[in-house]
Amino acid sequence: MSSVLHGAEPPLAKRVLVIGHRGASALRPEHTLASYARAIADGADFIEPDLVMTRDGVMVARHENAIGGTTDVADHPEFAGRRTTRVIDGHRVTDWFTEDFTLAELKTLRARERLPELRGTAYDGQFQIPTLDEIIDFTAAESAALGRPIGLIPEIKHGTWFRGIGLPMEDKLFATLEAHAYTRSAPVEIQSFEIGNLKYLRGKLGHAHPNIRLLQLIDDPDVRPGDVLAAGGELTYAQMITPAGLAAIARYADAIGPGYQAIIPYTADGQLGSPTALVRNAHAVGLEVHAYTFRPENTFLAKAFWEGDHPNTLSARGMVAELKVYLAAGIDAFFTDDPALGREAVDTR
Repeated sequence: MSSVLHGAEPPLAKRVLVIGHRGASALRPEHTLASYARAIADGADFIEPDLVMTRDGVMVARHENAIGGTTDVADHPEFAGRRTTRVIDGHRVTDWFTEDFTLAELKTLRARERLPELRGTAYDGQFQIPTLDEIIDFTAAESAALGRPIGLIPEIKHGTWFRGIGLPMEDKLFATLEAHAYTRSAPVEIQSFEIGNLKYLRGKLGHAHPNIRLLQLIDDPDVRPGDVLAAGGELTYAQMITPAGLAAIARYADAIGPGYQAIIPYTADGQLGSPTALVRNAHAVGLEVHAYTFRPENTFLAKAFWEGDHPNTLSARGMVAELKVYLAAGIDAFFTDDPALGREAVDTR
């Protein structure tokens, strides 16, 4: 581990931020008000609503527009006929999709744990799918009660797909943020794996919304952003994180969001390797690095941080210890399924 820490990079950010990934998704079903509430109670600086659209044009929080794995839609015979197959961002998916449901119909569903084999099913069936408006109102109330700002980091999911079916999100998201007093001043960071929508939003934001920043998410190296893919382009995420690619991103975004193994990769035998140049190169062009996603189960950790031998075992100490190595590598913020452990790692460095 000492070699990993050699030549540690300081963060650009004045304060490293803990982002509740889909809320506190290690502890409650993701993208529910209960998950966001737990994240806030556990010290998250930001909570993350991934946004998809309903048929009647309402933004709701789901990690994907495919909802078979995170709701009880399969148990509703009235919706059996809506299961269908679509190709979204190059992937063929057979499922139920939010764009085929009105908000009223989605409100009859209940959330389920996405990873039941890891995290159990104790909270299945208890929580609704929240709208972005509901999440903003909830966060504003929590912020007032706690006397501290709680940021929102909404992600536009599959922006090109939704635009193509007549349900564009960018202007609607912008209008929603402007419509709420809370999000006119609270910290907001809009994120996307696509490029064009962030460039569009940069032009729309101008200098009139200093509380809103933009985060360019980074997927696996050989993957192309959804809008690039749809346009027949060749740009990959590997090209985007070269020095020239990072300089291009810095012209419209404030930060990049890579997977944590793009910062310190794992070796073939599952141990931590040596840091790449990504953090240093991003910082050199003024981009912060907001890494995803730190999770507390063994299966998501380098082998040196496991507790016991079973991949499903929870290793809270291991997550904190591994996260501290990444903090030493200079990350400016990070997404975590367990914000309490993330808070501990930051506060006890």
